[in-house]
Amino acid sequence: MKKVLVVDDHADIRRLIRLTLDFEDFEVREAADGPQALAVLDSWTPDAILIDVMMPGMDGITLCRTIRQQSHTQEIPVLFLSARGHAKDTDEGLKAGASAYLVKPFSPLQLIQELSRAGARAS
Repeated sequence: MKKVLVVDDHADIRRLIRLTLDFEDFEVREAADGPQALAVLDSWTPDAILIDVMMPGMDGITLCRTIRQQSHTQEIPVLFLSARGHAKDTDEGLKAGASAYLVKPFSPLQLIQELSRAGARAS
């Protein structure tokens, strides 16, 4: 089983992603914001992290940069999930260290494919 941390300030989005990943035999943990995600990462190492870009407080770009600066998390693939779909937004996410950038709404199949590309395959 592969492990994924889902970071999104909307509980309904986290629930939808959890249902999709549970069906594919992923172990999922959730965080509602950046600081909560960092706390989870202090005690648990996922195979991939899904991060919403637009969150109150610490946005996803800042969270990704923080993840990339920490030795115990810097190699974990990060995939952004965002309603922002302009090329400059995608470029900013990739420059921050993301492996992929998915624009909402995305299909469950697209999410699974991107996780597979990032190296977090279901077993």
